[in-house]
Amino acid sequence: MIGDGGKPVTLTRRGKVAAGVAAALVAVGGLAAFASSGSAPAVIRRAIDRVTGNEPPPTCPLTGEEAPGGAVPDRPALAVKVENLPEARPQSGLDRADVVVEEPVEGGITRFIAIFHCRDARQVGPVRSARTTDDDVLVQFGRPILAYAGGAPQVRRDLEHSPLRLLSDLDAPQAYERLASRPMPHNLYTSTRALYAAAGRHGGPPPEVFPRAPELELPSRKVRELHLPFSSYSDVRWTWSRKAGAWLRWHGDEPHRLADGSQVAAANVVVMVVDVVPGDIVDAAGNPSPEVDLLGRGRVYVLRDGRMVVGRWVREGEGDRTRFLDRSGREIPLAPGATWVELFPSSLEVGTAR
Repeated sequence: MIGDGGKPVTLTRRGKVAAGVAAALVAVGGLAAFASSGSAPAVIRRAIDRVTGNEPPPTCPLTGEEAPGGAVPDRPALAVKVENLPEARPQSGLDRADVVVEEPVEGGITRFIAIFHCRDARQVGPVRSARTTDDDVLVQFGRPILAYAGGAPQVRRDLEHSPLRLLSDLDAPQAYERLASRPMPHNLYTSTRALYAAAGRHGGPPPEVFPRAPELELPSRKVRELHLPFSSYSDVRWTWSRKAGAWLRWHGDEPHRLADGSQVAAANVVVMVVDVVPGDIVDAAGNPSPEVDLLGRGRVYVLRDGRMVVGRWVREGEGDRTRFLDRSGREIPLAPGATWVELFPSSLEVGTAR
């Protein structure tokens, strides 16, 4: 080291330590500036965040919200088939799901795939049968557990060839109970803790299926209401509530309420317009079980923050996740929070109101 007079200066041990600390601070400061510039690769930015203490708290992969207790649960996604006939309402547990998928089934009715991961639900139900569409939906979520009750033998055979961990009421009767206060067959219930306990160890957390962003920066328009007339049994409306900061769900003119009296709400509502064709399996009344085509592309409506982006959904292969793109081909990020995905038949019309 050279002093002001040009002569070499010998550092003491304390001086060497101080110089090393100063150099480290300069280096860290430079790295932090590099990271904040956006030029650094993501892996470098994460490493620098850990060193500088700027690492954000871990978030739940299916909601983008901060993980409860500061840690992402080391368990797979758990999907429960929940009935949606009028006799099945009010349901339980849908408000605790990270993602809910509404799929058309036979006779103009719909059924829910309630997908849990970060949060538990003390009671979920009424639980009903699986469909072949369930596999196509759920393979995007890693190796999830599928809880259901009953179903055609062909559906069971098809699902056994999937990566899903099947946990029906026959596979794990200890995880289910029938409520005497409700009529059969609309009275079978379960809980997430009971299902996870029955499943045992079955893989780690699901992947981040949907990209998230706190603000929507893509072209969009304000929307007050979305109407999805599946049928007279399932005449669905979603309305934006500024007070709740969420989309509220209705059946016709009646709020869709749960067993605790709360109205179903979501941060995001994604409507995938899909082709639905009659399948080979029929129910006891002779109605064919619909087959939903979830590969390829189709129209999509993404609702968040009281606004709507219209674009297209794209999924090239069974192992790929579904992407939601705007009209310029940019991926549409969802808001942090719960998401409802509506698989809406292309033969019907989506209605909106500003």
